Amino acid sequence: MTDVVTFGEAMIRLSAPVGRRLEQATSLDLAVGGAELNVAAGLARLGLSSAWVSCLPDNALGRIVRNKAREFGVDVSSVAWDRTGRMGLYFVEYGASPRPSSVLYDRGNSAIAELRDVHFDWKAILTGCRAYHTTGITAALSDRAASEVAKGLSAARAAGLLTSYDLNYRARLWRPERARQVQEPLMSLVDVLITTEEDTKTVLGIEGTDYREVARRLADKYGFKVVAITLRGDTSVLRNTWTSIAYAGGVFFDDRTYEIELFDRIGGGDAFADGFLHGLLTGDVATGVRRGNAFSALKQTSWGDLNYATRDEVDSLVRGGGTRIVR
Repeated sequence: MTDVVTFGEAMIRLSAPVGRRLEQATSLDLAVGGAELNVAAGLARLGLSSAWVSCLPDNALGRIVRNKAREFGVDVSSVAWDRTGRMGLYFVEYGASPRPSSVLYDRGNSAIAELRDVHFDWKAILTGCRAYHTTGITAALSDRAASEVAKGLSAARAAGLLTSYDLNYRARLWRPERARQVQEPLMSLVDVLITTEEDTKTVLGIEGTDYREVARRLADKYGFKVVAITLRGDTSVLRNTWTSIAYAGGVFFDDRTYEIELFDRIGGGDAFADGFLHGLLTGDVATGVRRGNAFSALKQTSWGDLNYATRDEVDSLVRGGGTRIVR
């Protein structure tokens, strides 16, 4: 039995060395990243069983991604392979105040965007599972990918699974009008929405006097069981604050605010989704908020999309653990 199934793209990530612009770089650090794979890997790291569904090119780059997923204990048996497809890439350039970090995508016509001759048997894939998670990033890749997102959500809802969706708007992938056109019909299939105030306004046109009102309006309009809103404060490129709130059953759930010395903020939202879903599936909404915030804060202190924090580190941080050397 698999606890959580995720669906989405993974890419090869190429990062310029810290302190160098992409134009200056003579070497690039290679890693693997992608929202839904990040979530599947993080859930496995925290102790739940997870499976990741995607389509990879049948070449060395695809095998790099598969191998990394396996390293984290993620089930990849439902990944499709495309002999003529390409792997999506993205490039990272680290900033320093006042210059922000930036991402450059090269993911057009990737194997999962094309989905040539691919059929996912969602009923079989989801049998015996507890939850299904995907994001707006995958829906943005192509009409075919968006259609598959809808099929997965529909199958999960029909099977009685908890459905989780991270709005995850990316301006470099699509325009707000198209994002809303594609995603708003999906909201009736979603139990747990993870979002930010900014993404909610951009994609769904919902605003409020504060983030609590935004969460309440989202739940009232779309009938979500839970709305989680992440809140990042940009003190500088290398120093952020991080927290979140959740709204469920007319009740708000808060947590402490973390002050983070950033090493790599990419994947921070996915790490929150990990901890939140883990807490929700093993405890309750309040546990999800605390665990999501802690897992995300820890992830942002290390390099790469994937989170190497441990469950013990998360529990220690939730209990109020400090920054003294652990000996």
